[in-house]
Amino acid sequence: MLLKRLEHWDHISFCRLFSRSSSKHFSYAYWLSKTADGPLYLLLVVCLLAFNAAQAASFSKLLLAAFAVELPLYLLLKNSIRRARPGQVLTTFVQAYITPSDRFSLPSGHTAGAFVIVAAVATCYPLWLPLVLLWAGGIGLSRIVLGVHFPLDVCAGAVLGTASAMIALFLLS
Repeated sequence: MLLKRLEHWDHISFCRLFSRSSSKHFSYAYWLSKTADGPLYLLLVVCLLAFNAAQAASFSKLLLAAFAVELPLYLLLKNSIRRARPGQVLTTFVQAYITPSDRFSLPSGHTAGAFVIVAAVATCYPLWLPLVLLWAGGIGLSRIVLGVHFPLDVCAGAVLGTASAMIALFLLS
């Protein structure tokens, strides 16, 4: 009963957010989402090396360890839960703006990766936390606006990314 109500809330929340998006929102969401594809993370590390090599090295080590935790968990969860994407569930209402890289929705990998970055920045560069947190929240919202994730997929991705970084931090200490 609780799961049904939660799923109902998730679908309604998705529909409200998705239906309010416009072509202007799509363009912003598309490019914002692209920043969490992965290659830009490497660029971030290189830029940080220019400012403080020692701190960038610890940041890089934390990122590598966190992604080493996050990626297998992400794949395990995604392929065992096998939650259908919004366009597969709400077929009369939703036509996703992009083609996702896989079939399943829960958790959001883009959001998980973004929150790995948030947790690592919070640890190594806390002054940048508000900006990076805003970016990661935007990543999650962009995945909903693009029609490829429900809100709970995004929440699960945020928890997965943050928890992975915390586990990595514990393992490195």
